[in-house]
Amino acid sequence: MNNIALPTIGSRLLTAPEYQRLAEVPPEALWFANLDSAQTRRAYQNDLQAFMAFTGIVKPEEFRTVTRSHILAWRADLEAQKLAGSTIRRKLAALASLYEYLCDSNAVTHNPVKGVKRPKVDSYEGKTPALGDAQVRQLLDAPPGDTLKGKRDRAILSVLLYHALRREELTKLLVKDFNQERRGVAHLRVQGKGAKLRYIPTHTNTLRLVTEYLEAAGHGQDMDGPLFRPIVNPRAGHTRTALTPGGIYIAVVVRYMKQLGITGENMGPHALRATAATSALEHNADIAKVQEWLGHASISTTRVYDRRGSKPEDSPTFRVAY
Repeated sequence: MNNIALPTIGSRLLTAPEYQRLAEVPPEALWFANLDSAQTRRAYQNDLQAFMAFTGIVKPEEFRTVTRSHILAWRADLEAQKLAGSTIRRKLAALASLYEYLCDSNAVTHNPVKGVKRPKVDSYEGKTPALGDAQVRQLLDAPPGDTLKGKRDRAILSVLLYHALRREELTKLLVKDFNQERRGVAHLRVQGKGAKLRYIPTHTNTLRLVTEYLEAAGHGQDMDGPLFRPIVNPRAGHTRTALTPGGIYIAVVVRYMKQLGITGENMGPHALRATAATSALEHNADIAKVQEWLGHASISTTRVYDRRGSKPEDSPTFRVAY
């Protein structure tokens, strides 16, 4: 406390009008501003805009007049649009999150979403496909090993397939996050949803590939710089900008998948996350450990990757003999 310079009485950084404006910010806006994840903000913004369009809400304060009847009518409208059950559940969850905050802020007396039944999910198995072992090996070997871009892309695919990172988590990796030693083992320090940090032991293949990439790229000592960067012309110098999630999707994952003929619905970086989780579970990893590894808040989210009872090669089809 002795080293903290407290402001003198009467001094303030905010002007009186600024103070008043901040005091008048509605809790609905504060709830949205308090969402840490940019991806969650985008999804929830779209969901709430859909609800506002349905109900005719224009001002934030109008959320406080919503009743359970409004929620039930909206759910019926979403079902009439033939939306997937998981999509409707997410939209209701966004609205429920807002009203929980409003309850905590004493802006409303109750959460009108509570008690509204969510659509059932047909099965625990998610819609995101998982690759087979042979496809994974082909994908890891697809980028050329003798170019800077190839070395980078091999390292990226290895991080995704051995550590099940979200593509946004991968873009946030700094050089210093790559080799965090904990109890004598190299770890990746991952910034997940809600700014939650988790430490994941680094696979030996990934250690080798990322090290080769950093040696070729020349930014291995730039500890506070992004780990994975766009490839630039050597004459233009080094770039300290990180690859974007879109760049990882288009320029790396989908590019090599198409090159190998791996196509289909929902084929992208999340399919690699699903592949890693599925493989870990099939090789007897504890599901609670996988939940922690993936950064899931709920184990029910992790269960969508548990395909141990539905391996195609275990089907009776392949036991038929004539």
